[in-house]
Amino acid sequence: MQMTTTPNLEGHRIVRYCGIVAGEAILGANIFKDLFAGIRDLVGGRSGTYEKELQRARDIAMKELAERAQEMGANAVVGIDLDYEVMGEKNGMLMVSASGTAVVVE
Repeated sequence: MQMTTTPNLEGHRIVRYCGIVAGEAILGANIFKDLFAGIRDLVGGRSGTYEKELQRARDIAMKELAERAQEMGANAVVGIDLDYEVMGEKNGMLMVSASGTAVVVE
């Protein structure tokens, strides 16, 4: 599955639009991760724990996006947009959503 944020794939012609597809991932941060991230933020360092969770959520959302596009008969997704939100009580959840247009290219 070819996937891109651009509206087309260079060197390929879109022959069919299958529809809009989306993939989502919502992850909760546990209390120990929050504690260590808070300490790390306090001393001005990067939070490797949150970075890993963000990457994991993004990977899940993109995998779902590709699977749904394939179910529609597509071999590519163009115009992908990634959105990030914190949600839940005390902003304890991270949501990543990916959406785009499933297409068939030749």
